[in-house]
Amino acid sequence: MKKVIVKGPALSQSGYGEHARFVLRSLRSRPDLFDIYFININWGQTGWLYEDTEERRWIDFLLGKTINYTQQGGQFDISLQVTIPNEWEQLAPVNIGVTAGIETTKISPQWVEKCLPMDKIIVVSEHAKYGFANTTYPAKNNQTGEEFIAAVTCPIEVAGYPVKNIEPQEIKLNLKHDFNFLTVGTWIARKNLEHTVKWFVEEFFDQEIGLIVKTSLAKHSLRDREFTHLRLKELLKEYEDRKCEVYLLHGDMNEGEMTALYQHPQVKAMINLSHGEGFGLPLFEAAYNGLPIIAPNWGGQVDFLHMPIKDKKGKVKNKSMFTEVSYDIKPIQDSAHWEGVIQKDSMWAFPKEWNFKKGMKSVVKNHGAAKSQAIKLQTWILQNFEESKQYQLLCDSVYKPSVKEEEWNDTLNQIQVT
Repeated sequence: MKKVIVKGPALSQSGYGEHARFVLRSLRSRPDLFDIYFININWGQTGWLYEDTEERRWIDFLLGKTINYTQQGGQFDISLQVTIPNEWEQLAPVNIGVTAGIETTKISPQWVEKCLPMDKIIVVSEHAKYGFANTTYPAKNNQTGEEFIAAVTCPIEVAGYPVKNIEPQEIKLNLKHDFNFLTVGTWIARKNLEHTVKWFVEEFFDQEIGLIVKTSLAKHSLRDREFTHLRLKELLKEYEDRKCEVYLLHGDMNEGEMTALYQHPQVKAMINLSHGEGFGLPLFEAAYNGLPIIAPNWGGQVDFLHMPIKDKKGKVKNKSMFTEVSYDIKPIQDSAHWEGVIQKDSMWAFPKEWNFKKGMKSVVKNHGAAKSQAIKLQTWILQNFEESKQYQLLCDSVYKPSVKEEEWNDTLNQIQVT
């Protein structure tokens, strides 16, 4: 049994929080292999989990267990660090970086450097893997002056999120119209909410159709709600005579409430105009709840929005099972640059206005066909992203990092002895 220290924001209400909890749940599914310890970290300005659940009590137990163990001088065999690479460090003889990766076309030089001490990297999508595997920078050895190409050299593997069987909880939505789109995401430049709302209103200005915007600026506080409401109000002030409705949905929603939102009879489709996703968790949740999806065919969502289909000749090909929005790949906006994280000279997708509007109009007009396609995708996702399969995928990646199991165990035993 290996002593594994997991470091991540498992107590935060964030995508990385869910990622850290997925890692913990995966390791917990194999008590024969892993003795788990945990260090919690903050994630930006996001809020913390507040529900008193069995899992929350278990995580609190791990925190206390870890403090006691480290105070007694305890050491770990493996570290799994669920965060952006800037925060990776050597905590054990074997160190594995776990990250949602990057939403753009390349990672930063700082990330390349931080990958060097890692024995393996686990990302959530093929898109994220591409960013790590295909980024290179010219570099120079400060001691010898030798020039070389810096790149990520350790193994990179993919382990996406699992589906969840969540019972819907009652939610009250005062929706005026029977047909409503839904979009979910923090109000940041990458999520492209301004264009999402603006283009929706322009397309359905004189129609009885709604858009639910589940968002916040950072936290789910009252002050955050006020600022978010003002931003949305400012965006809509030039469309005051519209028939279409835009609803702000702000605040904490648990998994049962979110499931009820995805399954609400008046919520007909999910739209996403994000410039890029490492995975796209809300899109994934909407897809495995059977909602038709309108989104660019670029980013982490590609992994689960396509499924194998046999053609008339019996050949199996991956087919997109959603309404695709065409896009251009262009340099990121200056406002999106995040030093050391989102590289200034990297690129991402810019969805095309005309095609997005066309896609929304098509789903409204042919909703039956879009729903039928969504149900087929839902069935495939439920089978192929089933919880135990994804847990096993993560555990295999941790327990057998790119070497034969005997060598892996021998290496650990030698380190432990010395």
